[in-house]
Amino acid sequence: MSEWINAIVFGVGVLAFVLGITSIVMAVISTKATESGMQEKVEYGFFGVAGLVVFALMGYALA
Repeated sequence: MSEWINAIVFGVGVLAFVLGITSIVMAVISTKATESGMQEKVEYGFFGVAGLVVFALMGYALA
């Protein structure tokens, strides 16, 4: 049963990593110069960092 839990934690970690990196890349390539464009960059950046934090927590849980 422990292997199932490790597999699920690993899957959640990989998913969080991919979504985090994708959000950060989307924040970097956003080209809107308006106020809503800056808000979009901040939101994507926040979700990107949050995804990387979840990835780090899942990695710590597996260690």
